[in-house]
Amino acid sequence: MELKDEIVINAPQDVVYAALNDPEILKECIPGCEELIKHSDTELEAKVVLKIGPVKARFSGNVTLSPDAPPERFSLSGEGNGGAAGFAKGGAVVELEPHEDGTLLRYDAKAEIGGKLAQLGSRLIQGTAKKLASKFFQNLADHLHSNEDA
Repeated sequence: MELKDEIVINAPQDVVYAALNDPEILKECIPGCEELIKHSDTELEAKVVLKIGPVKARFSGNVTLSPDAPPERFSLSGEGNGGAAGFAKGGAVVELEPHEDGTLLRYDAKAEIGGKLAQLGSRLIQGTAKKLASKFFQNLADHLHSNEDA
């Protein structure tokens, strides 16, 4: 499964980059995130509850950040286990570039899933993944915009 999209965030590039590397902000922005623990500058552990179609599961997973060329680009990879619901693993490349309205964020993500989740059908999984990614980036944009007003 592949996801690609872009969003303009009304904040400077370095502020967006810093937010994407801040566990507290990420925890607020990730849909269903219950816990996000930073083990190092590049290692995070997450607990997320997701409902995908009829399957609701609590995923535990690890994410590794790779700052390729900060603040213009970084990549991340991770995997999560949802017990009987199945597993997910994948990665993404995130690019940030200055834009007249702030920062243009572009991402290209790939994921694979297994277990019960894989049985739900690719259309449902793809649709849910797009919705979750969109919600995350909208939450991030809203968070940065509301902090700018404060």
